[in-house]
Amino acid sequence: MRNRQDVKVGFTWRKWFGAGLGALFTVIILSAAASYTQERGATPGGESSADIARGKYLVENVAMCGQCHTPRDENGVLIRNQWLQGAAVPWMPAQPRANWPLLAPRIGGMPPANDADMIKLLTTGIWTNGQPLRFPMEPFRMNEADAKAVIAYLKTPSAWR
Repeated sequence: MRNRQDVKVGFTWRKWFGAGLGALFTVIILSAAASYTQERGATPGGESSADIARGKYLVENVAMCGQCHTPRDENGVLIRNQWLQGAAVPWMPAQPRANWPLLAPRIGGMPPANDADMIKLLTTGIWTNGQPLRFPMEPFRMNEADAKAVIAYLKTPSAWR
């Protein structure tokens, strides 16, 4: 007959063994998914490398998001290792505005809303509260494919390092 201590040790051993198997299967599945998506030029989230490149082009060369969403050093140069991590808005309006934002939020790494809300923002200019964003943020009207490409880029490590 087992005593209470034997049962407790046996349960702990089974628990750790099961957790180890679960971790092993997770690693195997993630590894297979990564190789599958790499073969097809896509990320584990399903975005293709072409989508990410398109998003990078739109963010860095068209919308110029880094100009407001990236902090600057004492010489006014963008701090690249804090790319798109949020910053003080670099200018004020000529005439005072009651609702002028002082900070541009972090958008790189993990955008400030889910994908559907970010697509809505980038295609309609409407934020999660149903209101347009405040100036100086431009009310973009991208098509859905461009909005998805921007979001794909914003989630990549190059968009927040």
